[in-house]
Amino acid sequence: MSNRVKVVQWATGRIGVMSLKSLLASQQFEVVGCFVYTDNKHGVDIGLIAGISPVGVSATTNIEDIIALQPDCVIAAQEGACVDDMCRFLAAGINIVTSRVDYLEPTTMDKCVRRRIEEACEQGKSSIHATGSSPGFSSEVLPIAALAMARDMDRLVIEEFADIPASCPDVQVVEGMGFGRQADGTFNQGLLDHMAHGFIQSLSVIAKKLGLNVQRFDVRGETANTNHAFVLPGGTPMSAGTVAAQQIIVAAIVDEKILLEYRIYWYCNQDLDRDWVLQDSGWRVRIEGGTTPMDISVSFPKDLPNRAESMAALTAYRLVNAVPYVCQASPGIKTSTELPMMVANFSLV
Repeated sequence: MSNRVKVVQWATGRIGVMSLKSLLASQQFEVVGCFVYTDNKHGVDIGLIAGISPVGVSATTNIEDIIALQPDCVIAAQEGACVDDMCRFLAAGINIVTSRVDYLEPTTMDKCVRRRIEEACEQGKSSIHATGSSPGFSSEVLPIAALAMARDMDRLVIEEFADIPASCPDVQVVEGMGFGRQADGTFNQGLLDHMAHGFIQSLSVIAKKLGLNVQRFDVRGETANTNHAFVLPGGTPMSAGTVAAQQIIVAAIVDEKILLEYRIYWYCNQDLDRDWVLQDSGWRVRIEGGTTPMDISVSFPKDLPNRAESMAALTAYRLVNAVPYVCQASPGIKTSTELPMMVANFSLV
């Protein structure tokens, strides 16, 4: 047990549970604790929270309990930035791997948050890395891998496609994401700001790796309406003419032209009143122009037995795979380009 990496799981939502399951199944990690937000999970064996047999470790709602465990790393999959908590862990010498987009790239993250996090890292000689399937893999690792075979280009375009009802409950689709409402020509500014916050940082990671000087970032959003009425998987009716798709574009401007662009397409069906070219859930990376243009698509099997679980695992497993690398990193906020290629040790999973 002493050679294992001591890890705490922070939060047990969809991603957190998948992370916890993976940690408990691995010979590489020792799960010494788990932080939960609800009283009904406090004191519950974390094996039961993960949906397996008891393992003899109880969850807690007390951060002091977690810090006292002195883990090597916390996997933080919580809602909200929780800057105070993050700083307490880091200052105590506890490394962090997180799915929070607030910590992706230091020069474009919130200046006050950056200062506090860097001071905590310096105090505890610890490091923090933010990643996931998106932002993270799709917005940094995948395009940078493609760019390893390029020396010139006109533009890099990364597209994300997500069939939202396939992995989200009806209430989240309608109330949380705004699908099914009457179109009024506006876009949810809060959603736009939230998405821009993460993807601006990701595009900055790419730009810095390529030695580019980004003048500014442009962000815009549009909606599209369904041409026909349909019913969501949970039985919620969606009327013709209501919002059934959303497009968010984050663009990095270099020398007054768009050089890097991330496009997000979330949809409930593909029969829309706009001529958007949609694909099944996944990503597409296009290097346009230059000597080595490319068009790379990543998709998922249509017959996944539990699509929602698989989609959560894409981020959860990236977090778990990052833990040993972040524990070995020098102190500070670490981007994906500052760490080695992070994969699982398949002899220990």
